[in-house]
Amino acid sequence: MPGGTSFAPTSVMDAKTIAFYRSVLTALKSADIPFLVGGGFALGWYTSIHRYTKDLDVFIQPKSRGPVLQALAGAGFRTELRFRHWLAKVHCDSKYVDVIFSSGNGLADVTDEWFGHAVPAELMEIPVQLCAPEEMIFSKAFIMERNRYDGADIAHLMRARGRELDWPRLIGHFGPYWRVLLSHLILFEFIYPGEPSPIPPDLLENLVRSWRSERTLPRSASRICQGSLLSTIQYNVDIEDWGYEDARLIPRGKLTRQEIKEWTEAILRENQAKHHQA
Repeated sequence: MPGGTSFAPTSVMDAKTIAFYRSVLTALKSADIPFLVGGGFALGWYTSIHRYTKDLDVFIQPKSRGPVLQALAGAGFRTELRFRHWLAKVHCDSKYVDVIFSSGNGLADVTDEWFGHAVPAELMEIPVQLCAPEEMIFSKAFIMERNRYDGADIAHLMRARGRELDWPRLIGHFGPYWRVLLSHLILFEFIYPGEPSPIPPDLLENLVRSWRSERTLPRSASRICQGSLLSTIQYNVDIEDWGYEDARLIPRGKLTRQEIKEWTEAILRENQAKHHQA
């Protein structure tokens, strides 16, 4: 398996950052609250791509949010519930750990299934459980922002682990949004035209057949924009000016108007800050 028995890109992290991450992991283990490690660290384990990462991504179930924040605050860390529907943070000076229990678009709730298929590893000599490749692909597949697109991570995960993936389980995660997965499968074969494809031929054919079949059906009369599931702000014009329904909104989606508003405003502020720094 890529990454060996223990991993951490310590060559690109200073001692203080390593100590912070280790302290958070140790506090979580001491609290006996189930958690998974994802993000850049898990990607490095599966693909051997070790890149500088500005934070550590810890995944928990939504029901564990309160106990986790309480345990970390009790261990002396400054904690913050950043967005009620998906993200909390643990701070140490300018460094932080993301505590993730869903996704920005509300689709990728962390469930028992994530833990049932977790992969054991060691991070900075601490035994941990990693998000399985299937869950990583699912949670990354919808990230198509102007300044962040996780398609390369998905392609690298498929290249490294594609022959071992539980493809039916992966498709099950996407549910009615299987076209998003299909788009990444097509791009994989574009990215690696000379590589044997790890994608089961029948699976790809079935998805393409579903796409062809649905294209012959009458178009829905509802005016809905699902672009907001892929990008937080790039489809605002569709929703705010052109009258499309936001696919994230309850009951079609999982978010309230207030959650969408808070998340959108935060991204706009972040983009404005980056613009001023440029």
